[in-house]
Parts: sequence; C-alpha cells; structure tokens
Amino acid sequence: MKALVNCVRAFAREEDGVALTEYLILLGLLVGGVVASVVLIGGELNTAWGSWATWFQNQDLDAPAAAAPPA
Repeated sequence: MKALVNCVRAFAREEDGVALTEYLILLGLLVGGVVASVVLIGGELNTAWGSWATWFQNQDLDAPAAAAPPA
C-alpha cells in the first residue's frame, strides 16, 4: 500500500502527470459537451435526417437516357 501511495505522489509531483491530468479533464469536458448536445437536440436531428431521407427518396435520380448514335 505504501508503494502505491509513493507512486501516486511521484506522479503528482511530475509535470507530465499534471499536464496529462489537465488534458484528461479537458477531454472529459469536451466529450460531455458533445453528449449533452446530442441529447438536447437529438429529436431535431432525427427530424432533419428524416426530412432529408424523404427528399432524396422523392427525387428522380435515374441516369439520363443515352443519346441516339449519329446517322
């Protein structure tokens, strides 16, 4: 147990450990923000995707007919 405490203290003293901790906190905030955004506007995103899908399904996306060869 004492070895574990010493490892944690050494990690906390190193600047690399502090920088890593800061980056992990920043990453957590970013991920939390993305998840919260998707949860808050998820219904609206679903509606938008549905309307786009309907628009594409209603389009005539067939290739144009080939031109007749010259006589």
